[in-house]
Order: sequence, then C-alpha cells, then structure tokens
Amino acid sequence: MAPRHVFGVTGWSGSGKTTLIEALIPLLTARGVTVSTVKHAHHAFEIDRPGKDSFRHRRAGAAEVMIASRHRWALMREIGEGEPEPPLQALLDRMAPVDLVLVEGFRSLPIAKLEVVGPQDDRQPRYGDDPHIVAVVSDRDWPACPVPVLPRNAVDRIASLILDHIGLGHGDRMSAPAATPA
Repeated sequence: MAPRHVFGVTGWSGSGKTTLIEALIPLLTARGVTVSTVKHAHHAFEIDRPGKDSFRHRRAGAAEVMIASRHRWALMREIGEGEPEPPLQALLDRMAPVDLVLVEGFRSLPIAKLEVVGPQDDRQPRYGDDPHIVAVVSDRDWPACPVPVLPRNAVDRIASLILDHIGLGHGDRMSAPAATPA
C-alpha cells in the first residue's frame, strides 16, 4: 500500500536539504503525522561493510539480503548490471503506509516539492523551470520568485506549508486524521 502523500525536497548538493528534513520530521510527527523518507543517491553507496555476514551474502550473489533484529530491519537489493534504477513509485510501494513520505532528491520528478537554496549557492535556482516547486527555502531575497520564499529557520511555517499543500493541515492544526500504519 502506497503512502497517502509524497512531498519532495530538492536543491543543489550542499544546499541544506537533509538538515531541513531532519528538522521537519519531529515537527510533523508532533502534529500527529506519520512520516517516512526516501533519499536519492546520485552515486554508488554502501550501507553494508566488508566482512559482515550480510556483505558476504551479497558478494556471494544473493539478490536481496534482509538484516533483522528486535530494533530494526533493513532490506538490501542488488541492482544488476544493465538493470534500470527503480522508479520512485516502485520504492514507495515497498514502504509501510504512512501519512507522508518526504523525498530528498529525485528533482526531475513531477511531485510537489520545496527548493532549498544554500546561502553561498551561486547556481541558478530551478523554481523557474520546475512547475512542481511550490516554495523556496532560502535566507536570500528572491524578489521575482513566483512562489513563496521562507527562511531556513521558519521550519514550523515550512511544516504548515507542506501540510496545507497536501491537505492534512490548516495552520498549526491537523484537519484530517493520521493514517495508522498497518
């Protein structure tokens, strides 16, 4: 079962996307919203370590390796040579149902998103080329910006904007009950 709502956070590398998401999660959960995240990596990444049993299983050729304990579980799936990167929807379909999945990266997908612009970033913001950007998070002035611009430290306002946009909020109050994960 897919999540009820998906909302993206995009921006150039080093802009502060992860820091913003890290600050948003406790505010959203305090408002009764169940939150999960998907982080897109533009490079090969490794969450496993050489020498660990799970690493050895993968190296031996297992397509998927699940690690589980009483505290957490993780599933690793190897993408074979020539196999395409899974689309966001395929990843979301593997997740437990929640009210909101915050997606970091996947900047070219047609999902509602915030654009985070770093204080020293001299690259061109994407809001002019992406109609799915509903607000910009930046401490710089953007007088010609066609969407709201919120300062980085206005995390409570940013959370409200997200909830209002996806239809789960009205100001600081939830207007729809949170879904209970199955």
